[in-house]
Amino acid sequence: MKDENNLILNKTFAFSEQIIQLYIKFKEQKEFVLSSQFVRSGTSVRANVEEAIAGQSGKDFISKMSKANKEARKPDIG
Repeated sequence: MKDENNLILNKTFAFSEQIIQLYIKFKEQKEFVLSSQFVRSGTSVRANVEEAIAGQSGKDFISKMSKANKEARKPDIG
């Protein structure tokens, strides 16, 4: 679901779409372990932003956006 007025939602949506396209290519190459980890990590940013927008307060929003930022910056290994 795209929101024409929310730049962060639009960018994370586009990023998730790109991740899913790469995921499909990994699957075609039979890179099953890599592909499943890749799609989980790549789409988690959008999920965290959605949670932040649904936050119960300004502090909750800031906390959850901070988490989204940290997830976007670190590799998810394991």
